[in-house]
Amino acid sequence: MPEAIRRIEPLPLGMAAWAPFGWLPVDDTDPLDGSHRLAFEWGDPHVNIIGHDRDEVPRVSGGLRCDVMYRHLTHTQALMSLDHRCVLAVAVADLDFDGPAAADSVAAFVMEPLESVVLHQGTWHWGPYPMTAQRVRLFNVQGLRYTEDNDRVDLATRGGSVVVRTG
Repeated sequence: MPEAIRRIEPLPLGMAAWAPFGWLPVDDTDPLDGSHRLAFEWGDPHVNIIGHDRDEVPRVSGGLRCDVMYRHLTHTQALMSLDHRCVLAVAVADLDFDGPAAADSVAAFVMEPLESVVLHQGTWHWGPYPMTAQRVRLFNVQGLRYTEDNDRVDLATRGGSVVVRTG
């Protein structure tokens, strides 16, 4: 079966659009503050600074190719871009990626510097990867033992990669 490649335009972050994948942190004076909770089933919350390089993923004309997505079933994950505009692709936790139509369920978002997101437990994700810079630094909150809980799906072998447009 020939591989289907879907091109998607990343959306700006917004509460309603992001809701299927997690939540956006709000100001402490916002009435919604505290309406969501982080979860760490293994009791191992961990904070660090991570980074992603553009060269970690294939570049194609007008974008970056998303061939692989990951998820963590035991914990939420919070991310904030510290220095550069970047893109993050996501899919809901219960997506099984069975066939090329699954790529139609992948969404992408632009994260501006200092914007933050929280991923629900199990949300499939790719990135964030820098849109124009070589490297993006990210403030990261996730389970310390995330490598033991790092499901992976290879979109390319499932019949449908995604190209996230970067300009």
